[in-house]
Amino acid sequence: MTDKQPPITITNIETKILFIRGQKVMLDSDLAELYGVEIRALNQAVKRNAERFPQDFMFQLTPEEHESLRSQFVTLKAGRGQHRKYAPYVFTEHGALMLGNVLKSERAVEVSIMVVRTFVHLRELVSSNNELSLKLDKLERKFAGHDRAISELINTLRQLMSPSVSDKKRPIGFAPWDKNETKQTNK
Repeated sequence: MTDKQPPITITNIETKILFIRGQKVMLDSDLAELYGVEIRALNQAVKRNAERFPQDFMFQLTPEEHESLRSQFVTLKAGRGQHRKYAPYVFTEHGALMLGNVLKSERAVEVSIMVVRTFVHLRELVSSNNELSLKLDKLERKFAGHDRAISELINTLRQLMSPSVSDKKRPIGFAPWDKNETKQTNK
């Protein structure tokens, strides 16, 4: 790798976290860059310590996943032999932490700590988003009930305001009665 290593910040690490197979993972190439080692050296360290990396810590992408990833991000460099021959490995939070323990360098310790902090930060963001979503759903249901009640109230007010045709009221004041009407009603 080069002598110049990227700064270790939560934001820098967050941009390298991907969502694959329902898990938040990081590519071996991104971790190698952060740890300041070559991808080949990182993968050799993993192979030497294979018992420390079960399937829930690390897995290799399928050719389809790798092709999809390549189409999403420009991962090929110009020139012959500049691209990867094999599908990359991806590491979960636990795998990235274990990788820091396997590499045993000062930089690896710093990066491991920041990777864990980043994953924790992302979990907190997801949790707060879920809480916010639940509150919005609750408000939506509450206001939907209010909307129905307001709609019913408006309909009732409209009915009361519009005179109906069947309600014929007698005029106010004295009006002489028709004798024919009284005779018919008295029968």
